[in-house]
Amino acid sequence: MRKIGILTGGGDAPGLNAVLRAVVLCASNEVRLDIVGIRDGFGGFAEGDEGVLPLTRESVRGLLWRGGSILGCNNRYRGDPAFFVERMKELGLEGLIIVGGEGSLTVAAQMAALGAPVVGVPKTIDNDVEGTDQTFGFDTAVSLVADMCIRLIDTAESHHRVMILEVMGRNAGHIALHGALGGSADIALIPEIPYRPEHVAQVIADRAARSRTYTLIVMAEGAAREGGGKVLDRYRTKLAGREILGGAAEVLAHELRALLDHEVRSLSLAHLQRGGAPTAFDRVLASRMGVLAARAIGSNRTNVFTAYRNSMVQLAPLSDAAGKVRRVDAGGRFLSAARALGISFGD
Repeated sequence: MRKIGILTGGGDAPGLNAVLRAVVLCASNEVRLDIVGIRDGFGGFAEGDEGVLPLTRESVRGLLWRGGSILGCNNRYRGDPAFFVERMKELGLEGLIIVGGEGSLTVAAQMAALGAPVVGVPKTIDNDVEGTDQTFGFDTAVSLVADMCIRLIDTAESHHRVMILEVMGRNAGHIALHGALGGSADIALIPEIPYRPEHVAQVIADRAARSRTYTLIVMAEGAAREGGGKVLDRYRTKLAGREILGGAAEVLAHELRALLDHEVRSLSLAHLQRGGAPTAFDRVLASRMGVLAARAIGSNRTNVFTAYRNSMVQLAPLSDAAGKVRRVDAGGRFLSAARALGISFGD
């Protein structure tokens, strides 16, 4: 049988194990492929034989609902696509399925340009991969944010507080927007719309005047005030050697305390959004994408990725996603619905 590799690049997201399971089961039941996993994302290519893990029906049993990735993830390793292609040949791989976000799919496109038979599968809780309506992991993250919003409303209303919930998303505000919609937040601050602290304060004051004694704000980690820059976690940025966002909610809390006579608290969900069992939607989407990826590489359809478009999972050119970031559409239906519901964006 043909030997095919699979790796989970970038950060972890609920549904990764479901994809691995789907690829292996489809390869066993239908397309007859021998699947091996590359450990720790692209980093496994540099680990010799120890970087490769055989994947069988037995090794993927029970993975549908399990969070994380049994192969491990790595969003720090930055290697040479030509080296990855060479390692594929040395390992006897006749194809590679790359499960990852925008960065990993960009590497996939670079490897394909060098002649490697590659199929991509988009994943990220941030939902910022271009060319697909949704990535698996996003629904799970949004469900957690919405649930935390409801919990925060209980305590905020009891103590008459302003609560700011900071969520992930990097430079895209999809988690914050959908979390605010699903969690009944009053204000959503996203990277696509610079906010003004005084406008946020005015919304809070107006709510207080209507006897709404609490306010819940959902804030994307990449949100920035008008004329200002993104807030960085300086320690982690220095440690990683690249920009790591973090602390935007506490910065806003400090700004609001100077403008209002309210108790203001901030909270960051951070990596809680990445863990846990995927929702049923993410399990189904990940499984559908895994099956399509196995079928594609089994039939030698490569230099493509599995895209979710109009409720259909289909193959699309890697060039549709590589090097691109999908951000919130300022004129889109989700943002329009949020404004119609009275959610303020601080602009």
